[in-house]
Order: sequence, then C-alpha cells, then structure tokens
Amino acid sequence: MHAVFVDASDTLAELMERLAAPDDPPVTIHRDPDVTPEQLPEVLAGAAIALIDHTYLPTEIARQCAGLKHVVFLGTGARSYMNVEELAELGIEVHLIRGYGDTAVAEATIALMWAAARNLAVMDREMRQGQWLREDGMQLTGKTLGLIGFGGIGAEVARIAHGSGMKVIAWNRSTKQIDGVSFVDLDTLLRDSHVVSMHLLLNDQTRGFLSRQRIAAMRPGAILVNTARGALVDEAAMIDALRSGHLRHAALDVFDIEPLPIGHPLTTLANVTLSAHSAFRTPEASENLITAARAHCRRIAASG
Repeated sequence: MHAVFVDASDTLAELMERLAAPDDPPVTIHRDPDVTPEQLPEVLAGAAIALIDHTYLPTEIARQCAGLKHVVFLGTGARSYMNVEELAELGIEVHLIRGYGDTAVAEATIALMWAAARNLAVMDREMRQGQWLREDGMQLTGKTLGLIGFGGIGAEVARIAHGSGMKVIAWNRSTKQIDGVSFVDLDTLLRDSHVVSMHLLLNDQTRGFLSRQRIAAMRPGAILVNTARGALVDEAAMIDALRSGHLRHAALDVFDIEPLPIGHPLTTLANVTLSAHSAFRTPEASENLITAARAHCRRIAASG
C-alpha cells in the first residue's frame, strides 16, 4: 500500500525520511508545501494514502484521486481543510493525530497571554518606529484564567498557569475532575475570567462557539487567546469588542482565513497580537507528529 506526503516542508520531509522503520509502507515525499488542491490528483497518482499537513482537499478534488482510501491529516483540525463526512461517502477515511504538540501549543498559549497582558507587541512595534511607548500591563498573578475546552492542551496550560500564580477555571463538554481546576458553567467562566483561552476542536457544533452574545458576556477588559481554530470565534464580533474596548486584547495564532490577508482588520488594531498558526511548531512536536503519521500508515497497511 503506497502513501504520498503531498505538502512536505523541508523539516517534515527530513523527519519523514529519518524516522522510517523497515516495515513501513512506502511513502513518496512531495517536497512542495505550496502545492495546490488542483495538483493533488497528479501528486497522489493512484496512492491509497495521502498524508496532508495543511493543504485543502475539496470533495470534488478527492473524487478525482483514483485509489485514494485514507487521509492521514497531520493534526486534529482536518475539518478546516476538508469535509470529513463527504469524504467518508466517497469511501475515504480521515485519520487525525492527537496529543503530539500539547506542550508546544500550551507554551505558545501562555506566551501569547503574557505578551497580551504586558502589551509587548505594541511596545515593540512603536519602539522600532522611534517611539518610547510605555504601557501599563495587566498583572496576571492572582487573576483568573478560563479554559474553554479541557483536553491535553488545556491540561498543560493549566499546569503552567498554576506556576504563575493564576486561578484556573474551565468549561468542558464532558464532566472532569482535575486537581487545582474548578469546572464551571460557561456563563460563570465568561463572567469571571480575566483571560479566556480557546481549546475546543472545530466541528459543526463548535463552529462560531464564542458568539457575539458570548463575547458580550465576557468580563469587561478581558484578554482572549485562541490557539485552537479561528472559526471557533465570531471574528466580526471579536473585532467590534476590541474596537470598543470591551476586550482588552486578543492574542491569536489561528484565523478564519489563513494566511491572514494583507490589510485584514485584525492587522490594523493595536490591541491584537498575531502569530502565524505556529503554536505547535517545535522540533519536539514535529518529531512526535511524524512518528505518529508513520504509525498510522503501518496500521492502515496492516489492516489491508
């Protein structure tokens, strides 16, 4: 059973080669992170398994990929790039990789939170323009961090935040009991949190989860951090809340449209800190990712 890694960066291509095991099914590495969806039928060339890092796979393109039976998506956010249900109707199963970057994303979440609280990006931009801007920051010790969703990443964020002297509360769709974390209803979390951090998977139920009404219910002057998926948040409502001052700051690694277009409203607001969907990007997380992708391919090949 043949696999193709359709959009490998140099880093991931090197790891895919280095981490190959003798019993692995063959994987062709297509070293073009900018491959377009229209090129995928030719790139896959009858392969049964497609490994996809960040390239869109529209259903109409998948129909043209003769022999394709499995997509190993390198992460958890496949629904941002393909319609999983429509692919299933074509006989194509989508496999996700969970947990590979929990620590990396959690550390990035904390970094974005601190940068937002202390206005670091604002001061950096102004000082590069010759302005000696001095901003009052939010002291986070003793403040409340509210986590919307509590999986592996949320647990890591809670661990680090506790070390910073923060109180951690969380809302999760299923009941959990974690030492040091108070699980509350969503209204309470939005009302009481000085910082709200998103940690939900994106699906039909969670799309637009942080709606205009829920943003309005947040504590005035709160910070919003999103390292999960842009579509979890009503972007227009978030921008309005940032402009009005209802939100003190938004620190964002993910967006409705990626890459973020030039001139996008979020790039014009001083109280926004941006990073380029890179929260998961560490050497350790990348190695975990490719190791898991190789394991998926072995399992698929063994099942026939």
